[in-house]
Amino acid sequence: MTDNELFLLILVLVMGLPWIAWRRLGDADHAPLVVVQIVVGVLLGPGVLGAAAPGLHAQIFTPTAITMLNGIALWAVMLFVWLAGIELDLGAAWAARRDSWVTAGMALLTPLALGSTAGALILMHPGWIGPKGEPWQAILGIGMACAVTALPILILLMERLAILRTPLGQRVLRYASLDDIAIWAVLAVILLDWPRMERQLAFICAFPFVAWGIRLLMRRLAEAERLRASMVWLAVAGLAADWAGLHFMVGAFLAGVILDRSWFDAQALDRLRDMLLLTVMPIFFLSTGLRTAWSMGGVDLIAVAALLLAAAVGGKLIGLRVAGHWLQWRRGEAGVIGWLLQTKALIMIIFVNILLDRQVISGGTFTALLLMALASTMLTTPMARRGLRALAVLERQDDPPVSASGQHRPN
Repeated sequence: MTDNELFLLILVLVMGLPWIAWRRLGDADHAPLVVVQIVVGVLLGPGVLGAAAPGLHAQIFTPTAITMLNGIALWAVMLFVWLAGIELDLGAAWAARRDSWVTAGMALLTPLALGSTAGALILMHPGWIGPKGEPWQAILGIGMACAVTALPILILLMERLAILRTPLGQRVLRYASLDDIAIWAVLAVILLDWPRMERQLAFICAFPFVAWGIRLLMRRLAEAERLRASMVWLAVAGLAADWAGLHFMVGAFLAGVILDRSWFDAQALDRLRDMLLLTVMPIFFLSTGLRTAWSMGGVDLIAVAALLLAAAVGGKLIGLRVAGHWLQWRRGEAGVIGWLLQTKALIMIIFVNILLDRQVISGGTFTALLLMALASTMLTTPMARRGLRALAVLERQDDPPVSASGQHRPN
């Protein structure tokens, strides 16, 4: 087959198999389509199809086909992270700063601490750190992977739960948005490249001035032109960040953060996100699956994934319970918010992909983290739905109402 024919065959597999499997499962709560797409990518990768039929795998996924896939996946995920950056509303977070900072801090620090502890235990055994990774980089990376919340996936799940535009949903978005900043800040620390330090310092110093200029330009453009200009800005920011050694994903997120969501048609952004998920993000999920490697052996890998899942899920729930106690939330709210913030399937995969690219973690660690992300994301919707039903019962019992900042109001 020609390269074009192979690429189109891969598209048939990528677009068709997950959709058919998702329809057969018939339960979008336990298996969102995004999760099914990632799983199919794993099954088509070297860890499953490559091991079962290495000749067939090599014949379909040729170096040229993989290069074509990676190019589309790179741009798709840059657009998706850019959209996540736009969703960050620093003004709303500042207006309810005590609730926002306390909750976001506990939602991040507790799973980070437990995940880093788990990472330190894992690295006591050989084979879990990348050839170019320092122990502190791998431990911090594993800990941060346990603390990540995937803001784009969270938005999709809250839309399905019909709470995105409610006060509770907006609070959860603030918490997740603040944690997104921390994710990319920690990634920048992990990726500090001393030989490129001059470039990184130049990027950090120049970015605020460039961002100021971009904001001035965006205000002067018509709304219809802002998306077109944003595509150029996104490519420039990604190129500059990658040239500086901070990775193009850092640049993509920053390119979105400095833009105000109010500058764009909200429905157009929602349509763009939905079209990305429909058309090109499955290719990113496949390219992620093609990186998975079951090199550590089944039992070891599953045990590590289970340990990381316990650290991630337990850390979020404990951190939110502490925050809810300090802020005097209603009974049951901490559990709902804790489960909603478990979504990891996209941003965490991007995060650990970068760590794998830079050889900070090994293929086995990447696969264990991938399994943890899939499991935590699959738990999110059913557990949050059950918690929301319990909250609805409490509301019918005339519990005291709660303000947007999470504080009790007298009746």
